[in-house]
Amino acid sequence: MVALSLICFLSFSSVVVNAAHTSVTNVRSHSSSFGVKSSSQITMLSNSANDYIQREGPLAQAGLLANIGPKGNQASAAAPGIAIASPSTSNPNYMYSWTRDAALVFKVIVDHYARSPAPRDMSLRTLIDSYADAQSKLQEVENPSGNITTGGLGEPKFNIDLTAFTGSWGRPQRDGPGLRATTLIAYANWLLDNSNKTHVNTLWPTIQLDLDYVADNWNKTGFDLWEEVSSSSFWTTAAQHRALRQGAELAKALSKDDLAESYSTQADNALCFLQSYWNPNGSYITSNTGGGRSGIDANSILASIHSFDPSAGCDALTFQPCSDKALSNLKTYVDSFRTIYGINEGIAENEAVATGRYPEDIYMGGNPWYLTTFAVSEQLYDSLFVWDAQGSLQITPVSLSFFQQFSSNVQTGNYEADSQTYGTLTSKIRTFADGFIAVNGNHTPESGSLAEQYGKDDGKPTSARDLTWSYASAITSFLAHDGILPIPWGAQGLQIRRDANGHCISNPGPMSEIVFEVERNTLYGENVYITGSIGQLGDWDPANAVRLEPKNYPSWTVRIEIPASTTFSYKYIVQDQRSGQVTWENDPNHEVASPFKGQSVVLSDTWHD
Repeated sequence: MVALSLICFLSFSSVVVNAAHTSVTNVRSHSSSFGVKSSSQITMLSNSANDYIQREGPLAQAGLLANIGPKGNQASAAAPGIAIASPSTSNPNYMYSWTRDAALVFKVIVDHYARSPAPRDMSLRTLIDSYADAQSKLQEVENPSGNITTGGLGEPKFNIDLTAFTGSWGRPQRDGPGLRATTLIAYANWLLDNSNKTHVNTLWPTIQLDLDYVADNWNKTGFDLWEEVSSSSFWTTAAQHRALRQGAELAKALSKDDLAESYSTQADNALCFLQSYWNPNGSYITSNTGGGRSGIDANSILASIHSFDPSAGCDALTFQPCSDKALSNLKTYVDSFRTIYGINEGIAENEAVATGRYPEDIYMGGNPWYLTTFAVSEQLYDSLFVWDAQGSLQITPVSLSFFQQFSSNVQTGNYEADSQTYGTLTSKIRTFADGFIAVNGNHTPESGSLAEQYGKDDGKPTSARDLTWSYASAITSFLAHDGILPIPWGAQGLQIRRDANGHCISNPGPMSEIVFEVERNTLYGENVYITGSIGQLGDWDPANAVRLEPKNYPSWTVRIEIPASTTFSYKYIVQDQRSGQVTWENDPNHEVASPFKGQSVVLSDTWHD
């Protein structure tokens, strides 16, 4: 067996890298360790996977840094702290900076910096500060999604010189603000741990803008992470939940108690909504609520590893990697690709295969992706760590089919770490996880360059070259293999309220009171109602509108509890109880911000004729 080399995280101060041409020897000459253990400290992979990690680890790090401007030599035209998606400028053109991709890439850098022993590499600190500064500027850029107060934070991508991309695109995409907040919160937490609250206060306005956007928009539809389907998305909801949960804790640490309460309430609601994606009939996550597809999607695998909290065990509420739902979903997802890619032909049902975004995919011909295949291995490594840490694994009826891939006669139950069943299962699952790394290794060119995809029939790299997210996914997968864990983020011990039918009950949070009044002449059998953009007003559905009562006719009134400090819009309607006909008042909508918690206000409106 070839010894696994120490993976090094390169410093911009010492080298300008080119992912496509940097040799392993040159990369190894830098000494800033990225945290992967030496071969004497870990259980070795199979030869093919081991050889791949030894070669690819340093090159993935070089490739990631090469795509960050302006010192990365694939991104010299990019503003400081801007991560390009790829240096590819045609077929497809990815020479842009996506809020999502950049946040995930910089989360890798922040996590490495935070867990590094002193003295730390200050060039990475400079890079993180440049990212924070660039993102603060991008928040201010007016774009097709709006401006800083009208929805512009949901804009998915920008030109690399910090100007707006104004072409047609799938917008808004509501995962970006939450992911960016999570990355900056990770940095802020490290600063607090190191007694630098002053710097945290400079980051807070950027973080708060994103958290406020998430708190106001988590229950609204938008385009998914693949930018194709406008609906609710499991990935987006999971990212939003984590951001709000961590945001509440940071706000509390900064003595911003009202904000902490607001974020915590909306985190509870997002967690409640997260449960609705589960498909009990198929035992998998329906990743998008729209789009007309099966819903089987890497979206859910990525959500699981993004939500991984080592302290949360195998919690199914937050879809932890080793939860029964996450494992059942993983099997359904992986199996969906076994027969649709030529390169997977002839591979046994319990062995690793190349995976893509979703089985119905036709983009660039519908191929495997490096980052989705790495994600499967990462979920499995995360699971193995938790089982070893807790000294047991549990098989439920939901996860039984996953475990029966590796032992056909295994039954539901709890298996202690010293049992033969535990040893057999975890050994085979680790081999299974190693296999997904090896699959990617079989389709990575000698240069180590990771494109977006590789051909489903010939295995050759295709689509955008040197995809930054591909490199980030390789790094996090390799770290998961070595048991280098993310910092817990607050998933442990979370609970939800359920009604008598077992359905999750949302938490309305702090409430205020509004008395709505409007004058409107009506005919016999007609009544005045109000509906609007929040659940208390029926979410614009006339069937769920709230009826007003006549008071000193033709004045109508109703008293409604509304979430405190919430901006919303509404209209009055007239419904004929005999015919069912609905008459809406004319535009524009009424728009108002509800008062603070416990306060009340009277709104005397004029019907818009």
